[in-house]
Amino acid sequence: MDRQLQIQILLDHYERPRHRGELGDADVEMPGGNPGCGDVVTVYLKGSEDHEHIHDVTYEGEGCTISMAASSMILEEIHDGKLTMDEVLELDYNEMIEKLGRQIVASRPRCATLGLGTVKAAIRKYQRDRRLEKAGVTRPEDEGLVFGDTAAQAAKNQ
Repeated sequence: MDRQLQIQILLDHYERPRHRGELGDADVEMPGGNPGCGDVVTVYLKGSEDHEHIHDVTYEGEGCTISMAASSMILEEIHDGKLTMDEVLELDYNEMIEKLGRQIVASRPRCATLGLGTVKAAIRKYQRDRRLEKAGVTRPEDEGLVFGDTAAQAAKNQ
């Protein structure tokens, strides 16, 4: 793909993002960020009933053209390809950079891969939560506990 076409695709996704917005019934809400550039992305993931496929995935965020366009592009690929969670986890960061145009994003690889990295983190959390559920382990947030609570504080919250 020539450079001009890559730039057009990038700008199209930036100006008309796909799958952008909060997902009210998400199983996972995963924040991600790039401190060097100030980009922030939150991925919302809803798993399917078989816990292997993605029922829906969306994102919200603010940042540079590259990070926002790349987030839109990866979510479009996930939706269009109907990829399983494991297939998404296998997606290669270098392939993402190639799709965006290596020359275009050469100085900003973290921006280019922020969306993909955050989606992968959301999937890993979803899979971990399902394994805990299957094992019968309750999560602290299910019991009114807050991160950093001491046992005495947790008892008061009950």
